[in-house]
Amino acid sequence: TTTQLIIYYILYYRFTYTVNSCPVLDCWFVQERKGRGGGLTGATSQEKSLLRIRRDAHSLGAEAQRQPASDISPDRVYDVTDPAATLCHPALSAPRGSIHKPQCEINPFLPQPSTLKWATALTDSALSPVYLQADWLSVSLQGLDGQLIQSSIMRAPTATKEPQVILSVSSKTVSVKSRLGEPVLLDCGFWTDSSSPLSGSGFAVEWRYQFRGDGRLVLAYDGKTDRLAEMQEEGATLDFEGLHEKGNASLILQEAKVRHSGTYICTVFLPYLLAQVAMDLEIVEPPSLSIYPSPLPLAVPGQVVTVHCEASGFAPLSLEVSWEFTGADGTSRSLGSGSLTGHRQAWDGTFSQRSKLELDTSKLDLGRGGEVTCVAVHSGGTRRASVTLNVIGNVTPSIEDSMAMVGVALVLYGLIKLVSWTFISGNK
Repeated sequence: TTTQLIIYYILYYRFTYTVNSCPVLDCWFVQERKGRGGGLTGATSQEKSLLRIRRDAHSLGAEAQRQPASDISPDRVYDVTDPAATLCHPALSAPRGSIHKPQCEINPFLPQPSTLKWATALTDSALSPVYLQADWLSVSLQGLDGQLIQSSIMRAPTATKEPQVILSVSSKTVSVKSRLGEPVLLDCGFWTDSSSPLSGSGFAVEWRYQFRGDGRLVLAYDGKTDRLAEMQEEGATLDFEGLHEKGNASLILQEAKVRHSGTYICTVFLPYLLAQVAMDLEIVEPPSLSIYPSPLPLAVPGQVVTVHCEASGFAPLSLEVSWEFTGADGTSRSLGSGSLTGHRQAWDGTFSQRSKLELDTSKLDLGRGGEVTCVAVHSGGTRRASVTLNVIGNVTPSIEDSMAMVGVALVLYGLIKLVSWTFISGNK
């Protein structure tokens, strides 16, 4: 019926819109200020801007037709064509009314040939400079809840506000934690616009490591000549089949080591263009605990018992060590952190630390003894190790115990007297 057809088309439209809709992104346009003479001053300016995303140049969804706020200049409103919908990821769509939004920054971009030896082959052949004569923009995005990071290079015909995505690089592993010895996958994927004359001239991929001002090349690959750079970190590789067929530039570390903790930058090169994303890797290994001496010697009142706890094989450096005592009645109490030594680093980069605890039985009410526990709190997990302490002759008898002992003494006294009388009577 007509009513059923109307309902069908309404549901179809809603489904299609929900699946295919792309977000409107609130961004900041950041660029260096120009001085009076036209040169750059080094200071930056930022303006509110808006990206209205569409999948083809002839369509705008209802959401993408949203008018900009009054504090956004019309010159900073861009209708972006994104054929692969790389900007339409759910992590870039904030719920209506939410104060948490994706982070977005737009910068002017200047196309130029790369001087890196694994990317120089991309610009060996002369390309028409006419295509490069346009307005180029770089967009950096960070999705909600750290689900996605993305960098896109866009080209707009000169003096227009309708750019098209030419190169997009993204990662879904913004922050990764791994145990020692495990394989690690750092995600990096890229897409290029096949209609662009730059996409048919090959590509190059570079992975670089940075940590506290120190950096090194992990891996570099020239996709045009199918060659890896001579400087390559041991145990680092790519899925080369997936790289060429699907744009999968993910880095694979076959065995995680402490020295792998840091920031990794995935850069994809096209002729005159590059886009990159950065992600963090942290190697987290909890400590192994050992207590000595074990078992502890018997203690007597007034004696000082020394206990050592060693935490070893952990990373990163931060560690909290404390001691606990659990009595025979099951109650626990803290004994403090003891005396801590400095950290020592092993050959594999892991750390160790010791704690010494002195138990003065004359000052601490330890009863007949109990369980002494070393507790190590680490980002990789909490570890505990225990040893039993026995204290002899350190118990004040109760009234009942005292009465019982008096009774026993009287009985023994009576028995002694009886034996004595019997012996004396027998000798008479």
